[in-house]
Amino acid sequence: MILHGMGRTPWSMLPVERALDAAGYDVLNIGYSSYCCEIAALGAEVRRELDAGRGKHRTVHFVGHSLGAILIRWMLAQEHPPRGVGRVVLMAPPNQGAQSANRYAGVLGWLLEPIDELRTDSTATVRRLPPSLGVPVGIIAAAHDGKVMVAETHLRGETDHVVVDANHAFVMRNDTAIAMTLAFLRDGRFPHLPESPTTR
Repeated sequence: MILHGMGRTPWSMLPVERALDAAGYDVLNIGYSSYCCEIAALGAEVRRELDAGRGKHRTVHFVGHSLGAILIRWMLAQEHPPRGVGRVVLMAPPNQGAQSANRYAGVLGWLLEPIDELRTDSTATVRRLPPSLGVPVGIIAAAHDGKVMVAETHLRGETDHVVVDANHAFVMRNDTAIAMTLAFLRDGRFPHLPESPTTR
């Protein structure tokens, strides 16, 4: 299952969908509206779509961008999480909350309702989710993100973490990020990247 970010649509995840499809995965690219609802309501909506669309597949992997990554975390934190969870890739996730959400929640909260829940404050929803998902988790951060700092993407218990030369809006269209996603779903680890000033 793949899940887009805030203010986006499933179209934004088409490069990931096509790459996964070419690699032999059956892809469920779920859409939701990030304008209307809180994270819990969005997570419940996505869970219903997942249960309805996964068919007889015993294992389901997750790939989420930004808010989509947080919705995945929300689903896996519930008392009855999805069955047969395999591996999880989170792209540019505000796992520790985001300073940008602190700045813009008061201005954009009327339009993007979940943004208030992505603040760095300890009471924010994203900060109250369990830090461990209980499954292999790979995190892809964008070196030039502009919305989520690399340090804000980390999650205690993460299996692997990599920084790619991309920004927040288009990390899911970045060839390296897509290759990393495929590798993690296949091997449970990211390939080694040569260290550079943008990936330190």
